[in-house]
Amino acid sequence: MTTTTTTITPTPTPTSPVSVTKQHTVLDSPYGPLTLVATDGVLSALYMTDQRHRPPQETFGIPDPEPFGETIQQLTEYFAGERTTFDLPLNLAGTPFQRTVWAELLKIPYGETRTYGELAEGLGKPGASRAVGLANGKNPVGIIVPCHRVIGASGSLTGYGGGLDRKQRLLAFESGGAGGGVQALF
Repeated sequence: MTTTTTTITPTPTPTSPVSVTKQHTVLDSPYGPLTLVATDGVLSALYMTDQRHRPPQETFGIPDPEPFGETIQQLTEYFAGERTTFDLPLNLAGTPFQRTVWAELLKIPYGETRTYGELAEGLGKPGASRAVGLANGKNPVGIIVPCHRVIGASGSLTGYGGGLDRKQRLLAFESGGAGGGVQALF
């Protein structure tokens, strides 16, 4: 079993004002345009069109594709069916609990799913499935941090910030079912 080596870097809490540089680029994918955002040169967000919890466009910084070369390469390989894990540094802003949940999402293997309850148990908090669901929904880097691999206890496709249609298509793609073999558009 291959595991991802993507790491989530805790966002430091500054004691004095800190200058933050944000850049973004938009790329086409089989799931629609993806907006990549970097904070201080490190990937901090991947947003889909009409995504829930998507901040206003003006918060994404200047348009500049430079910091995204490796991210675009790995996403291209993923969409071509050549990559099942990502190896990228991430700078994700969130609460300590959210970052813990997002780190747990990285442990879900390609082509597999977990329930919110299973994630909560994996965190040693079996009664926290609702809190896990809320943190999962705030994941700022969909696809790479695979929140689409989380399903309801009954096996149903529950909410997904990018829309249930995209979630269904991503799961089908990863399982090799209908929707699989989608060619990258970049």
